[in-house]
Amino acid sequence: MSARLLRHRSVAELVSRRGDAVGPEALAVAAPIVEAVRARGESALREYAEQFGDVPAGGPLFIETATLDRALGGLAAGDRARLERVAARIRTFAEAQKRALGPVSITVPGGTAGHWIAPLERAGCYAPGGRYPLPSSVLMTAVTARTAGVKEIWVATPKPGPMTLAAAAIAGADGVLAAGGAHAIAALAFGAGPVPACDVVVGPGNRYVTAAKQLVGSRVAIDMLAGPTELAIFADATASPTTVAADLLAQAEHDPDAVPILVSLDATLTDRVEAELARQLAVLPTAPVATQALGNGGVVVVESTEQGINACDALAPEHLQLCLQNADRVAPQLAHCGALFVGSGAAEVLGDYGAGPNHVLPTGGTARSKGALSVYTFLRVRTWLRIDDAAAARPLIEDAAWFGRVEGLEAHARSAERRLD
Repeated sequence: MSARLLRHRSVAELVSRRGDAVGPEALAVAAPIVEAVRARGESALREYAEQFGDVPAGGPLFIETATLDRALGGLAAGDRARLERVAARIRTFAEAQKRALGPVSITVPGGTAGHWIAPLERAGCYAPGGRYPLPSSVLMTAVTARTAGVKEIWVATPKPGPMTLAAAAIAGADGVLAAGGAHAIAALAFGAGPVPACDVVVGPGNRYVTAAKQLVGSRVAIDMLAGPTELAIFADATASPTTVAADLLAQAEHDPDAVPILVSLDATLTDRVEAELARQLAVLPTAPVATQALGNGGVVVVESTEQGINACDALAPEHLQLCLQNADRVAPQLAHCGALFVGSGAAEVLGDYGAGPNHVLPTGGTARSKGALSVYTFLRVRTWLRIDDAAAARPLIEDAAWFGRVEGLEAHARSAERRLD
């Protein structure tokens, strides 16, 4: 009997198989590239872009808005309409997120304190362009940054085609850097040619992109260090094996390192899904990649909904899809996932392609502490304090002076007490 495409595994085994998002090999490769671009700017950027085939020798590295607009104008009307529709849904969701934040002002002894919300000034948005160019990632990152109020946005992507350039135009990017990999991340972080040193660098990429983001993370903000993409489907006997298999394969075809997982309340469902996987792979153009990725994942059979919830929370997957009869009841009980898809109708691919929520998500269990890329990634909370009445502020001033002396910082205490004179 041939080996199963999706092997039975324990939750502990699946968790133990996760590697770090950034391994030593990727760091060793990325570090000299990042340093070269930091030190030599555009000349080093061009050397690596040409070496890795991002651009031909002497080819344009920096693409201005006029070229982006021409690419947009050259699209078929239907293609342009779809790009604009997806961008509008992403923008609408981001605007709703932004409205959830606002300024704060409270009374303190002798005055007021509060915060303002302020956007970052410059953002670098990375979009993969290797095995599968992802104009959707251009929209997810750049539209969200612009909605947050970021003034200057550059997109970096290797060998951008017309659809990617058009997506950058729709998103309102100020330019495109036609380069990928660690050298592109370094250029966004440190600046190169017309690309400014950005305040934040975001977007998905391969292990070298992720390593470079870690290396520049002390200089600029980053969204997250994301590893291989993941999907866990929590299903019961009511789930369609055809649909479950299709959803697992949609995730598996991303990358040979992708991790598709089925958590099943019904032991017989796993065999039916296995048969569907084989049938669908036979006619899937991306079958070689998807088949390899299935080997990274597995099937976990659970005996109760509670056990399934615990399994999903332990996995803390990037994407969690609920193909359950009582999905609405289970959803609020789940604590850890990057994005949740409630019910069989809410396919993960609908999230990938612009239902509204962002598809740049934490992986490798980091959903326990991280959330999706959002307008919040591009915003800062700026606090302020104003004291108008020193006499009324005496309790605050005296407490500050006391704390200064408790901590051995006499100048702090004297600075506070000056306000009593």
